[in-house]
Amino acid sequence: MTAKRVDIRQARTSLKIQEGQTILDAALAAGIPFPHGCKSGRCGSCKSRLIEGEVELLKHSRFALTDEEKADGLILPCRALPQTDVAVAWLGSDEDVDQAPRRLNGIVTLLDDLTHDIKLVRITAEDGAPLLFTAGQYAQVGFDGVPARSYSMANAHGDDGLEFHIRRVPGGATSEHVHNVLKTGDKITLELPLGSSSLRQHHSGPILCIAGGSGLAPVKSIVETALAHGMKQPIHVYFGVRAERDLYLVEHFQALAKRHPNLTFAPVLSEAQSAQYRSGFVTQAVAEDLPDLDGWKAYVAGPPPMVDAVMEMAFARGMQRKDMHADVFFTPEELPALATAE
Repeated sequence: MTAKRVDIRQARTSLKIQEGQTILDAALAAGIPFPHGCKSGRCGSCKSRLIEGEVELLKHSRFALTDEEKADGLILPCRALPQTDVAVAWLGSDEDVDQAPRRLNGIVTLLDDLTHDIKLVRITAEDGAPLLFTAGQYAQVGFDGVPARSYSMANAHGDDGLEFHIRRVPGGATSEHVHNVLKTGDKITLELPLGSSSLRQHHSGPILCIAGGSGLAPVKSIVETALAHGMKQPIHVYFGVRAERDLYLVEHFQALAKRHPNLTFAPVLSEAQSAQYRSGFVTQAVAEDLPDLDGWKAYVAGPPPMVDAVMEMAFARGMQRKDMHADVFFTPEELPALATAE
């Protein structure tokens, strides 16, 4: 089969795409900082206009791309397989494009248990080079002898290292290595920055952050950066977990909220009752507190069902699709299913 070509208008570049390769994968492999988030058809961050040609769209969330948007010529490059030569242009301004990722070596400098199944891993660059990223982005991290995985940075930009919150996935080779084998001084590889579900500092309206489990990592980075940069609008953070033993950094966020009156922090337990914290699904808590989300900007990070539920709730309460920025946390077992076509 003859390889197809894709013309990416903002990059002023034409790329060859191999069979089975999506437009986004080809762009990122070529070093083009194409706006994107989850890379799985759930968040809509890579939404683009198909200017010329035809594509096959793989399975995706109806919240990321509606039937009306498809009829209007929009596609998700992360789920688009070119059937002919194509031309595309991403939506939004060039200001939303992240810098091109780079590869470097790092060293593990700190390990700490945050919960029974989430470990803090701190990494610095081996050569002392600055680790540049925007709050909400992630890195591809490679440990010795196991598959590389994507993890979101949890610290604010400008620190002398990177902080990751890595949850143990039963049977997951990489997370088991991190929890059982990894030690300080170990060398790793990094590719960063990746992802475009990052803090938009030009936004002056209220901000909604929703984290599930280790999805608190990018939310922490976003919130700390927003506060450090003097963003004064209301910032509401909801942290959804199953039970109290899954909570972490609660005192840290409560201390931030005391210092910054515009910040509120609400842990929500989905499978346990608590005299101290709210119970139920995190989406229910948000819906009860915030009936009108028009003009808000949301940053959401967590497992696929939670992200889907948040999108449905937020759009039903008036949030604009352009204001939803989602980072979907998949387990290795869930990734093969993403290749299923509709």
